[in-house]
Amino acid sequence: MKRRSFNSAVVAGLGAPALIGLSSPARSQARKPTTIRIAFSNAGTGGRPMSAGTYAANAALLGDIEKEFAADGIKIEYKYFIGAGPATNENFANGLIDFAFSHGDLPVLVGRSTGLKHKVILSAYRGGDVYLVGPASSTAKSVSDLKGKTLSVQKGTSTQLQLYRVLNKFGSSEPEKDFRIISQIRDDQRASLATGNIAGCLDTPFGLEARGVAKRIVEVFDDPLITSPGTIWVGEAFEQAYPDIVQRVVTALVKRAHWSTLESNRETQYQLWTRSGRDTYIDNKQSWGRVKDLRTRINPLLDDYYLGGLVKAIEEAKKYRLLRREVKLDGWIERKYLNHALAELKLETYWPTQDANGKFIRT
Repeated sequence: MKRRSFNSAVVAGLGAPALIGLSSPARSQARKPTTIRIAFSNAGTGGRPMSAGTYAANAALLGDIEKEFAADGIKIEYKYFIGAGPATNENFANGLIDFAFSHGDLPVLVGRSTGLKHKVILSAYRGGDVYLVGPASSTAKSVSDLKGKTLSVQKGTSTQLQLYRVLNKFGSSEPEKDFRIISQIRDDQRASLATGNIAGCLDTPFGLEARGVAKRIVEVFDDPLITSPGTIWVGEAFEQAYPDIVQRVVTALVKRAHWSTLESNRETQYQLWTRSGRDTYIDNKQSWGRVKDLRTRINPLLDDYYLGGLVKAIEEAKKYRLLRREVKLDGWIERKYLNHALAELKLETYWPTQDANGKFIRT
């Protein structure tokens, strides 16, 4: 079967199997799918089929969704994309996934703008420290020292906007003019750091520094205007066909999100996340060690900060000409599954909320 391109597929904007299910009387009467296909917009080192650093990653690593549907005979199929957020868009456009368990602000907005039809059901992650690193031999001590040099980022991803925010914070209003910015996946960025072929990129530095590969040039600690929440969504056709299945997925994720915020599970998480190879144990421990309350980063709420992050990303993407069409948020956010899960698990007031600029309202 010939595979459709992203641009041609977005006209339909529906996951193919779910659409087929709606058109078949026998399938539409069935109250469950045979397979649930879940995407992560990242992969481990060398394409290792694992994610890390989020409660959804924990759910996958610990088999939560498989356990939830084992008695139903529903197969759970995970897909981990080295191509990150753009690859998630491509696969959804071709009808190959039903859920995305991690999708950054820029690619999810690009998908929305081109007609992909999904419903936002949870916030995937938020907050975090950001590090601009250079080769270990670099003499750079500031962003201004890097002007005119080559920086690397995986373009089309949320990290692209994050890099632009960091550069802007330290004096560059036109990153593409002030620097030569190339596109590489994370593994290639690290190889380029080791050989000195790039002057900088965003990465967690501790393991790289211990190996003599990189050094920190700029550090930004938990700045809500630099980071932006990620998204968990479900395909619109799948959601319409199987709302009870969507609810069970959301409830399982919220349950794991709660587990992930407990101090007694902090060390277990650090160890789980090392499996992907993306970051070392020391990276996890150092980059999360400053976080006194895990709820401030591990938070599924679709609050004002989540919405504000999308609005901010839309404005930035337009400014940098990364969005070609308008993005409307009306009708995109579906809170009923989250609200039901919070009520069922008695967690309605458990997580802190933030305003559009990231200021904590409820702690």
